[in-house]
Amino acid sequence: MRLVAASFGWPFRGAWPSRFAMGVLMVLLLPISFIPLLGYAIAATRTAGEDPTHGPPRWRLSRRLIADGFWTALVLLVLSAPLILAWNPLADVMPLQQVYAHIGAAFLLALPWGLLLLLLMPHGTSRFAATGRPLDLFDFPASLRGVRRDFPAWNVAAAAMVTAWAIGVACVGLLCVGFLPGMFYAILVSAHASATLRPAGISGTTPSSG
Repeated sequence: MRLVAASFGWPFRGAWPSRFAMGVLMVLLLPISFIPLLGYAIAATRTAGEDPTHGPPRWRLSRRLIADGFWTALVLLVLSAPLILAWNPLADVMPLQQVYAHIGAAFLLALPWGLLLLLLMPHGTSRFAATGRPLDLFDFPASLRGVRRDFPAWNVAAAAMVTAWAIGVACVGLLCVGFLPGMFYAILVSAHASATLRPAGISGTTPSSG
């Protein structure tokens, strides 16, 4: 539980108001800002892994941020593609009107999609943030081995991520405006939780957190 509390509190360390202001703007600009936002999530994971006493890093539009965001978007597309392809066929076999069938199919596919991401992304993200090697994101066998090796730590990290995203979605009730900081908060909590899974002995170049 201490790890969960640390992940929930980390987004408010350092100069967090300016980080949140920019983060909320980037969430508002989705999907245009999708790649920079993912790149920042990797930078946040890197910062939390190197020195968790620092808060979220400063926003800096750089080649590394864009490259990190691109590779993260690509691995998310690879993991999501099978479920996206199954969406229409699943909706077609449901005895519902087309709109409701697609909504129902989306809900049915959301659980396996979420479980897949929880199994493969946290360890891969922590390795990629530390090394900067895109192949670490796509090394799914290594991610599964990491889950087996660090199952208690992974279980706690996954609980922190799921809870943070549930809070983010719940913030929709705040006149819908609360969703913007809620989603960015969930991204930062997930970044810190992923950083706790960083394997010992892995090192990388860490940009200044500003």
